[in-house]
Amino acid sequence: MDDFYLNGRGAQINPVNRFVRARYVTDFPEGLDEPDRHKPATQVFEEQARTIVNHVASPDLGMTYSLNPYQGCEHGCIYCYARNTHEYYGFNAGLDFESKIIVKRNAPRLLEKHLYSPSWRVAPISLSGNTDCYQPLERTYRLTRAVLIILAYHRHPVSIITKNSLILRDLDVLQDLAAQRLVHVYISVTTLDEELRSKMEPRTASAAKRLQTIRALAEKNIPTGVMCAPMIPGLNHHEVPAILKAAREAGAVGAGMQVVRLNGSIGSVFEDWLRRNFPERFHKVWNQICALHGGTVNDSQFGRRLRGTGAQADSMEQLFRAARRKYFEGCDFPPYDLTRFQRTGTLSLF
Repeated sequence: MDDFYLNGRGAQINPVNRFVRARYVTDFPEGLDEPDRHKPATQVFEEQARTIVNHVASPDLGMTYSLNPYQGCEHGCIYCYARNTHEYYGFNAGLDFESKIIVKRNAPRLLEKHLYSPSWRVAPISLSGNTDCYQPLERTYRLTRAVLIILAYHRHPVSIITKNSLILRDLDVLQDLAAQRLVHVYISVTTLDEELRSKMEPRTASAAKRLQTIRALAEKNIPTGVMCAPMIPGLNHHEVPAILKAAREAGAVGAGMQVVRLNGSIGSVFEDWLRRNFPERFHKVWNQICALHGGTVNDSQFGRRLRGTGAQADSMEQLFRAARRKYFEGCDFPPYDLTRFQRTGTLSLF
């Protein structure tokens, strides 16, 4: 591990892609043979996807279908579980994930075609199940907005989770959906500590901005909750009560929590980051993460992977439940109205 730190990026390394046999290596530790390693500019790759609505087989994610206009994410969240999926595109889960972004330009057309299919049975579609649908490139490509317009036209239910205040650009469409009981929004708030956020989620909105976003959505009667995910023992898990209190005061009506898990290549990316940023706490944090998952940071078992097991997990769950009872008693999202779905018609968006 060298002493150079790349500000503005979460990952500091490019781990080996398990699916790629050939790879670049550094023969000289001074970096003489790798001039661009420390300055990865964002690259955009436009793709014509074959499908866009994905069935989610994981029973513990709280969603049945997802839609992701983008693959990879400039937010650079060091813990992001979606990092591993970048390997299927020939990239890696480290710097590649946050600097090489795939844009699915035909996502709106594919969605419209999907909703017109006679075989489709209406069920909420989640934006995004993988990477943030309001990441920075959405300002240019506006794919998420186009998707929401199509869903509003068909009166189709949708859920959204994001860390970005860009969602407020689409208040007009969201208000339309909310008036029909067709939208739930979650704003992810991982920490209220701005110094920690800037290291852990370097290109996301600040916590203050996210709380302002919750307030702005709530004021427009758009049902919004807060998602505390992931909670990392020794770094941010103690903030759960403060996050829930602040979110409720901003108008949130629901709250969720998940614990950190470091599957696949995420483990090496996170370990490197943790050693660089919190060397004095490394062993404490790493060992507590292991305690959540039976002695390892890697757990893929449905039912326990998002909440953990053991005393550490029980303590975190009790803290969350106590805070939710205190601040969210009697609050909940309104149920979706699935009866409003309309399959037919001609949308002139394209």
